[in-house]
Amino acid sequence: MTEIPEHLRKRAEEARAKAEAAKASAGGGEAPAAETPADATAGGAADAPTSEAASRIPAHLLERSRAAKARAEGGGGGGGGGDDGGEGGGGVAVAERPSAAAVPAAGLPVGAGPGGHTQRLLTVVKSGSIQEVRATPVDKVHTWPHLLVGEFVASLVCTAFTLVFSIFVNAPLLQLANVNRTPNPSKAPWYFLGLQELLTMFHPMVAGVTIPGMGIFGLMLAPYIDRNPSNKPEDRKFAISIFTVFLMFWAVLVIIGSFFRGPGFNFTFPWRDGLFFDL
Repeated sequence: MTEIPEHLRKRAEEARAKAEAAKASAGGGEAPAAETPADATAGGAADAPTSEAASRIPAHLLERSRAAKARAEGGGGGGGGGDDGGEGGGGVAVAERPSAAAVPAAGLPVGAGPGGHTQRLLTVVKSGSIQEVRATPVDKVHTWPHLLVGEFVASLVCTAFTLVFSIFVNAPLLQLANVNRTPNPSKAPWYFLGLQELLTMFHPMVAGVTIPGMGIFGLMLAPYIDRNPSNKPEDRKFAISIFTVFLMFWAVLVIIGSFFRGPGFNFTFPWRDGLFFDL
């Protein structure tokens, strides 16, 4: 059951009282006496028409509410209201707010409008107080299917490109290995040259296990240390710094092992002794 809020009732009553006082002073007549709940219950009292300037509730809604109250009362007290309405200047004769003992008409809830509609208050309530008028932006999507489908399609494209490329372009393989002749220098593929460069500087346990393990463990902890949700590079200085240090550290080792190591894996300058690396 939908009822008119108490603050709206009080506001309407105050507006009606002001309108009656203004009309009585303008017409030179006396303002009608204030109504009491007992008078409203006994026979009903006339309400002067309320202007839209004096009340925040539109006049057509007030008229509709008065008509609904009159129908709910079943016409009881309508005669006395008509006499008072004639004295007040032709106002619509309706009963005042029904008492707690008033029984609603057949099947209609208290405060219902014409036809039993109870949603008329939506016309006087601002939309922002009952519903959200602007959609909230959402910057998150589900991993499946939004992310994984895109990654799967990208992997298929890369695989297809590699297959087609390998059909038309032969891999730059060297001649068969000769067990009686070891090449000097003997270098690993370029993606392992950083690790081979570390082996020339540290003990194999440190170069092959400790340093790479610390690097991988640090990269695993990076998302938990830097929990900044921003996607802007200027807000992710810590993550960008960590990745830059890791990338430059490995890139420098690969470049040194590729271009600055000669026979015996000794340090050399490529512009002086030549390039000892097959790309």
